[in-house]
Amino acid sequence: MNLDNLKSIIKKEWRIPYEGRLMRIINSFSLTEKTIFFIFVTLFIGSGISLLYQVNKMFIVAVPDYGGELVEGVIGSPRFINPLLATSDIDKDLTSIVYSGLLRVDSKGKLFPELAESYEISDDALTYTVTLKENLYFHDGVSLTADDVIFTIEKAQDPELKSPRGGNWSGVKLEKIDDRTVSFTLKQVYSPFIQNLTIGILPKHIWKTASIEEFPFSQLNINPVGSGPYQIDSISYSSSGFPSAYNFKSFSKYSLGKPYVSSLIIKSYRNEKELLEAYRNGDIESLHSVSTKQLTNLQLEKEDIKFSPLPRIFGVFFNQNVATVLANKEVRSALNMATDKQEVVDKVLGGFGQIIDGPVPPKTLGAGNSNPLTEEERIEKAKAILTQKGWKQNNSGIFQKKDSKGTQTLSFSISTGNAPELKESALLLKTQWEKIGAKVEMKIFETGDLNQNIIRPRKYDALLFGKIIGREMDLFPFWHSSQRNTPGLNIAMYTNIKADKMLENIRKTNDPELQKSYFNSFNKEIKSDLPAVFTYSPYFLYIIPKKIQSVSLGTLTSPSERFSDVYKWYIETNNVWRIFIKK
Repeated sequence: MNLDNLKSIIKKEWRIPYEGRLMRIINSFSLTEKTIFFIFVTLFIGSGISLLYQVNKMFIVAVPDYGGELVEGVIGSPRFINPLLATSDIDKDLTSIVYSGLLRVDSKGKLFPELAESYEISDDALTYTVTLKENLYFHDGVSLTADDVIFTIEKAQDPELKSPRGGNWSGVKLEKIDDRTVSFTLKQVYSPFIQNLTIGILPKHIWKTASIEEFPFSQLNINPVGSGPYQIDSISYSSSGFPSAYNFKSFSKYSLGKPYVSSLIIKSYRNEKELLEAYRNGDIESLHSVSTKQLTNLQLEKEDIKFSPLPRIFGVFFNQNVATVLANKEVRSALNMATDKQEVVDKVLGGFGQIIDGPVPPKTLGAGNSNPLTEEERIEKAKAILTQKGWKQNNSGIFQKKDSKGTQTLSFSISTGNAPELKESALLLKTQWEKIGAKVEMKIFETGDLNQNIIRPRKYDALLFGKIIGREMDLFPFWHSSQRNTPGLNIAMYTNIKADKMLENIRKTNDPELQKSYFNSFNKEIKSDLPAVFTYSPYFLYIIPKKIQSVSLGTLTSPSERFSDVYKWYIETNNVWRIFIKK
């Protein structure tokens, strides 16, 4: 249609059919008839508009749109925004935003390709071959290739760098097949290895000039370039010269698509007090991991708090080599019976946690079961367990037992850290166990002192401590007999040949059903031997405004994993017809 035709259509005079006849009929109406007529016409037009609106609503749907801003507060000052060096929570937070890995974990804990297009595992489960997607880019616009993957892993393997991720890649052989394909070959089968492919990839073209000695001191650890969902727009610094706020903007070439939330600002604070004050003042909109006792002071609505079970277990681990009284199974059984785990969860965690009865944390909220026994019933049963094995209470009410070697007294100490939750838990357990006739001493240590001088040399009777169980649920480091001494993490000094075999078998198979069977067998051994009193697993608490949609936490292994689906979060929406939505 040309311009002249369009003008003629616009200028054309349009008429309603039978307009004259219709007007003569209306003019013949009386005033009352005209009023009724126009009322009905108005109702007809209104009904038609309403009907069209309802039909339109049936076919219109709100979809995420780009835009908006989220301001979040965290505790600490970033030092290593680097996937090879990050250890603190804030470092891991920012690393997860800036960098992307071959695979990514979704909110349900499942692995899926991020930089990878696909991956294959050989029949012998020793070789993992990964093919990268096409058109991958770093934030500076340079292409990401297999060379960057090889460079990153080789740096992680370098013992001089002392990367916390180095152990995951020990003995792994790397091979570049082509610019988009890399293979990783293991010396022996290790089923959790697939989790290692989530490590963030460094840009070789930027880091290649940095020596191992310079690596930890490079400014790139503070002002990093990655390929993740967000890139740095600007950095604000405090008067002392440390980064105080990172302003991120969404990365349009991110491998999983440009994130919907356009701006993400992360502000750092020195301590919880400053963080909470910033939230009350409206300087930040979201925060996490604050003390549960502080939540009541924030005047939060239920919708503002999101919960997630953490794969962390807390309990009292018995060192039977140091405290020989704990080598008696009836003693361990009585202490376990006397423990009111729900009281610990309620009083220490404010109810934001769940009780546990074994070494594997619950995967869902509310998975723990409360002991149905009353306090009196627990005490009575615990005492009965001891008396049946020849223990008797002395004049002070403390249980003792005489045998050929002399007299044993139910007396031991609990060592733990000076974190408020640990101290409160230790005090509660001490009180509960003393009610059955045990003499319990509390020993509180500063965290560094506890790790270096108590845990490493295994100088404790019983240790109240927490273990972080990875997503792969590899319990080998925590319970295999080979891990009893430092740097092993078998703090219960547990030894059981059957349990060792089950832990080894779990690592050697990728079959979920077989792994489940081995886990069940291992748990039976643990429940029978009672090397620890498992107490609780805490919740991860994330305070985030209702304006942020599509936030799904799932099960986290660390607070930084709250950003697993950050590229799907949105604030703005747009209304479109359903037929235009891509399936």
